[in-house]
Amino acid sequence: MTRILAILVIAVFLNVFFGYKKATGNNDSIRFSEKVNLALRRTAHHLLVLNGDSTSMISPVQQTGADAFTVKLNGVFAYDKLPSLLQQSLDLHGITRAYDVSILKCTNGELQLGYNFLDLKQKGGVPCANRTREPDCYTLKVSFSPESPKTAGGGNWWILPFGGILAGLGYLVWKKNGKDISFEKINQAEIPETDQKNQFGNSVLDMPNLILISGDSSFNLTYREAKLLNLFVGNKNQVLERDFILKSVWEDEGIIVGRSVDVFVSRLRKMLHNDSMVKIAAVHGVGYRMEVNPTN
Repeated sequence: MTRILAILVIAVFLNVFFGYKKATGNNDSIRFSEKVNLALRRTAHHLLVLNGDSTSMISPVQQTGADAFTVKLNGVFAYDKLPSLLQQSLDLHGITRAYDVSILKCTNGELQLGYNFLDLKQKGGVPCANRTREPDCYTLKVSFSPESPKTAGGGNWWILPFGGILAGLGYLVWKKNGKDISFEKINQAEIPETDQKNQFGNSVLDMPNLILISGDSSFNLTYREAKLLNLFVGNKNQVLERDFILKSVWEDEGIIVGRSVDVFVSRLRKMLHNDSMVKIAAVHGVGYRMEVNPTN
């Protein structure tokens, strides 16, 4: 028992010390992408409204790089209103990173207009704000400056004393046992399984790592995609109402885009299209049901 306890203490310490930073970084990156997505969709919505359009569907926001995002703007839009609308949307979602804005032509990617966020504070304002533009398909691109590395130990000061206590307990247990611990001889059955993988059909959802394995393909999921898929997997062959899905997956978002469920279900369907045992079916007027068949 002393040997097992020592192994567990050291394993916990290593997991906390080395795994925390990676997990936090991944979660921060996913959360930042979701906030930018919502901010750009809000901006596009208000630009359409200013143009007298309250019914057209907003194009999906695309992440073209670690810090770059785009959304299409069809027709003529109020470029002079864009800077204040975009800044207002970013402020609403707590996004404070510096950024550049580019307006590109959809057809050839040529730069038509652009500015830096600091132009909003300059006396002359945003360049070319009042110039006329021909009706066309434009792409709004927002490129953020890379996030500054966080000060080591900032909000995680507890890790060092906590890790020290764990290491001390491990040493005392080892000392009391009177012999070294050989990690090469650890029986795997002695360490509790911490992997949370959900099997369904011919697919596997690795929730902790946000990975979907379907057939021979592997997909890196966003936090919302993984959360929605996990909800379906936990309620296989059951009808889930749209409001229930929104509440379960997007309740903490604050702002919910009406077609969020449909867009995310469409993404999951594309990832699962090679698994003939799994189907996400729409139940008209109600919601969705994940159908998982034991056989084809």
